Amino acid sequence: MIFALVGWFAVITQLVLMLQNSVLPLPEPVIRFFSFFTILTNILTASFFTAQALGTRNAKAGTLTAVTVYISIVGLVYQVLLRHLWAPTGMQKIVDELLHSVIPVLTILYWYLYENRKAVSYKQTGRWLLYPLFYLLYILVRGHFSGFYPYPFVDVSSLGLSQVLRNAFLLFLLFGGMSLLFVFLGRQLKPR
Repeated sequence: MIFALVGWFAVITQLVLMLQNSVLPLPEPVIRFFSFFTILTNILTASFFTAQALGTRNAKAGTLTAVTVYISIVGLVYQVLLRHLWAPTGMQKIVDELLHSVIPVLTILYWYLYENRKAVSYKQTGRWLLYPLFYLLYILVRGHFSGFYPYPFVDVSSLGLSQVLRNAFLLFLLFGGMSLLFVFLGRQLKPR
């Protein structure tokens, strides 16, 4: 429940901050908010922890691993590619750290403690790539019509479509590699 509350606090506070700082008409900042992989993945993670806290502890083996892969990539991509692009302060800094650092670490810890790791199989990893694929399609289509791309490495207007597709391919390799790594680690770690 604590992990769920931390996640919902971070997501809701980020929405409030985004709305407070926006000069755009109301629908646009809300749509942009839901255009960030970070936000969608933190909502997914908070929803998973909420379900666990409310007694849905029999999640299918692999669900927690998939969520852990997604939120780990949120943290990794932010630390490597995005952190240097801005320097938030105040509440924005707190929320930023929760979304990109604290929640990924808490999720990895929860995965280690509670995933039925031996029941997770390599063949599940292919399905886990559907979420980032649909996300990519969404932001490319929406960006084409709106001109807004949530991350610089998928900004077709400045990089061109071919470079964005190369970047996306590298990210898919990262998703696939991290998925395989978590399955591998899960099989190597001693049962709790």
